[in-house]
Amino acid sequence: MIGLTTYLEQAQTGIWDVPASFLPKVYFEAVTRAGGIAILLPPQPVDAPIAHQVLAGLDGLIITGGKDVDPARYGQERHPQTDEPRRDRDAWEDALLTAAIDMEVPFLGICRGAQVLNVALGGTLHQHLPEVLGTTRYNLGEGNFNDNAVSVEQSSRLRELVGESLVGKSYHHQAIDELGEGLVVTARSDDGLIQAVELERVPFGVAVQWHPEQDPDDIRLFEGLVDAAREYASKTSGSAHG
Repeated sequence: MIGLTTYLEQAQTGIWDVPASFLPKVYFEAVTRAGGIAILLPPQPVDAPIAHQVLAGLDGLIITGGKDVDPARYGQERHPQTDEPRRDRDAWEDALLTAAIDMEVPFLGICRGAQVLNVALGGTLHQHLPEVLGTTRYNLGEGNFNDNAVSVEQSSRLRELVGESLVGKSYHHQAIDELGEGLVVTARSDDGLIQAVELERVPFGVAVQWHPEQDPDDIRLFEGLVDAAREYASKTSGSAHG
């Protein structure tokens, strides 16, 4: 049972134009192809007990892509190019990640998910990469994902899953700057930008800056999460019966 966080945005379908929770199909399709059961988790009021109760019904968690994290969460003013904050989603995903770490539920962060993880652990973000790197290679705009080569560190869970390098599909204008407590950088692009991190104190805590769900021919990250979730489920059911 893999929980995936969702967007909460104004959405149109037929005659309706309403605030709605949604998630692109490619995310949960990748989970089901990897052997998991996808459970969607819309933003809602949350506190620590609620987050723990949600995680108690899951075997794995994916923090998905979406709008920028509120810079106030890492002590900065909002850059003109930074999205209007989605504070309900920020709070929801922060609480779920905190609970997942506490309960050692396997988790995968994707794009925004990597940034949420870093901020939750006290790190900061580059708010607008074109001003930092002088390039728009990570965000071409208009919904066009760009291919960027990623080099993976040895002795990492990511290396076990995807090998020493891959081409990541990028669509982001922000990225990890100062690293959150306990995180280890496990992949970079050729300009030095952090492309993946791991939390080593949990059995499976991986987050990537690119969008693996956009490559239907490569579901290795999702398979890795589902395998870890299956192992977690086996342990927790065993302890429950014990």
